Amino acid sequence: MKQFTSLLACITIVISGFSQETELDKRGGFKNIKLASPIDSVVGAVFKKDFKEKGHHDARLYFIENPDYQTIGDVKVERIEAKAYKGLIYDILVVTNKDERLMKGLEKALGKPVYNVRDESYNWTGKNVSLRFKSHAKNQLQLHYTSSVVYKMMKEDKAKKIDDISEDF
Repeated sequence: MKQFTSLLACITIVISGFSQETELDKRGGFKNIKLASPIDSVVGAVFKKDFKEKGHHDARLYFIENPDYQTIGDVKVERIEAKAYKGLIYDILVVTNKDERLMKGLEKALGKPVYNVRDESYNWTGKNVSLRFKSHAKNQLQLHYTSSVVYKMMKEDKAKKIDDISEDF
């Protein structure tokens, strides 16, 4: 009976660990720009161009021009780009001036990141949202948010297209 109780406790801990939403998932993106939400919901989204994401998926690039997003605290934001697939945001790129307080703020808000030696970036990963933080150019930093939900949709759409082709033989 004691072993059964211990096993049950372990299973409960493991299950609760999987179901917990990370702070990154709760935030869902950068400020009010939420991943997997319609690009039309972002005030100041300006269409720049159509392109093919990874050579397969029709996507659109937008620049976000809104005074509410020009700073993080008192750190200047140089530019914000958002990519949308079928009208849903799947990628947000925020380029800022280099300031060590950004990393400290991210760690305080999101916890300790995982360092990737290969591309020299710090990474936070949630169930639906990922954030990569890295140096960009001499005096700039990048915060790169991605949505696994929309990427999954893109992958499913690609598989569906392949299925449609195979059925047409």
